[in-house]
Amino acid sequence: MSMNSPGREGLLHDVSDQEWSARCDLAAAFRLGYHFGWNRSLSNHISLRLPNQPDRMLMNPYGIGWDEMTASALITVELGGTVLSHRDVELAPAGFNFHRGLLQARDDLACVFHCHPSAGVLLACTQDGLVIRDQTGCHLLGEVAYHDFEGFADAVEETGRILSDLGEKHLLIMWNHGLLTVGASLPEAFSWMRRLIAACELQERMMATGAPLRDIPPAILARTEAQLIERRKKRAYSRIEWDYNRRVADRVLPGYAV
Repeated sequence: MSMNSPGREGLLHDVSDQEWSARCDLAAAFRLGYHFGWNRSLSNHISLRLPNQPDRMLMNPYGIGWDEMTASALITVELGGTVLSHRDVELAPAGFNFHRGLLQARDDLACVFHCHPSAGVLLACTQDGLVIRDQTGCHLLGEVAYHDFEGFADAVEETGRILSDLGEKHLLIMWNHGLLTVGASLPEAFSWMRRLIAACELQERMMATGAPLRDIPPAILARTEAQLIERRKKRAYSRIEWDYNRRVADRVLPGYAV
């Protein structure tokens, strides 16, 4: 086992079964994100509030790729900034500042997911942003917000503006930057990110055709949005999807739960 993955017993604080389960889920999310091509760099972060200790969160340290993330490599950090689980680790200020700021300000959120997939960055650099023209994309109706580029997100003060722009929505396209999703659970934030990236990829392909594109009439968009709201009340889509994704991780991305 590497120095970056000390194992459950090698962490500097007592790890409850709830925290270990959260660590395994989050490590799987990183591996899956790499597998799906959402991130190939050492940058970008997913943070997860601990279910039994809401003033603490898990986050990836700088220097470990998404494809090599393990449960014990993840950092336990108090929302105030104190690292509890490891010695001599580095947290990227730009990521840590707004991740902890969002979780501090929104008790209803448990997970913040931020990445720079190429199709998402492309859409974030277009004038109109995301335009929903297909049935699958309709899942995002009423959920997409936008935030102006302010340079690297090092300043804690930017968190307030991100919160203001996000409002009650779950998806944020950060102009000239990338994508961000939030959720009351990791499965929810992961599911939103999967759908958002898929919509960006499809729009990129649509734009590449150069052909005139058909718009969905506003009345039909409104009707479809109402249908989806009712469907979500009846079925926990994100939980079902996450159970499947964990099976994918276990099958093709083993080694994360250490």
